[in-house]
Amino acid sequence: MQEPNFFSTIGMAFLTLFPLVNPVGAIPVFTSLTSTGTDEYRKSMARKTSINVFIVLVVFFFIGELLLSFFGISLPVLKIAGGLIVAHTAWEMVTSKSKLSSEEKQEAETKEDISFSPMALPLLSGPGSMSAVIGLSDGYFTFLDDGGIIIGIFLIAVSCFIALSLSLPIYKWLGQTGVGILNKIMGFFILAIAVQMIMSGLMHFIDKFSP
Repeated sequence: MQEPNFFSTIGMAFLTLFPLVNPVGAIPVFTSLTSTGTDEYRKSMARKTSINVFIVLVVFFFIGELLLSFFGISLPVLKIAGGLIVAHTAWEMVTSKSKLSSEEKQEAETKEDISFSPMALPLLSGPGSMSAVIGLSDGYFTFLDDGGIIIGIFLIAVSCFIALSLSLPIYKWLGQTGVGILNKIMGFFILAIAVQMIMSGLMHFIDKFSP
C-alpha cells in the first residue's frame, strides 16, 4: 500500500475532521448566541472560536498517544469508543436534536465570551473530533506527516472562521430548513465515519485473535 504524500495527508485530515467538526451545523447556535451583539463582536467570537478549535485539536493530536498510554487504552478500543460517540452525535443531527442541552444554552446566553465554551467545546471540537485526531496521531510518525495533519487542522479552523463570520448571511440564505437539511446530510456522513471507526477497531481484534 502506497504511503500518503504530504498533500494527500492534508486532504485526508481535512476530510476526516470536517464532517465531525461541522462548522455549518454550528451556525444556528452561533447566530442565536450573538444575536444581540455587534458585527465586530460576532467577528471577534468567530476568530477566537476558530483559534480555540485549532488549539484543542492540535493539543489532542500531540498528547493523544500519551493519553492512551496513561489510561492503558489501545487504539482499537479508542476507535470503537469514539465510533459510538460519533454515531450518537450523528443520530442527534439526523433527528434534529441540539448538541447543547437547555441548561448549557441557558448558561451560554449569560456569557460574554462564548468562543471556548460552548462553541469550541463541546460544539465544534467535541469528543468525536478529539478521538479522530488521537487516531490520526497514531498513524503518522514523520515530521512531514505531522505537518500535513496540522495544516489539515488549520484548514478546519479556517473553515470554522469563514462559516461563523458569515453566519448571518448564510442563515438568512439557507433558512432554518436549509440548515436543518444540510445538518441531516452531514449527519449521514458522520454516521458512516462512525461505522468505519467501529469496524476498524473490531477488525483489529479479529486479526489479532484469529488463528
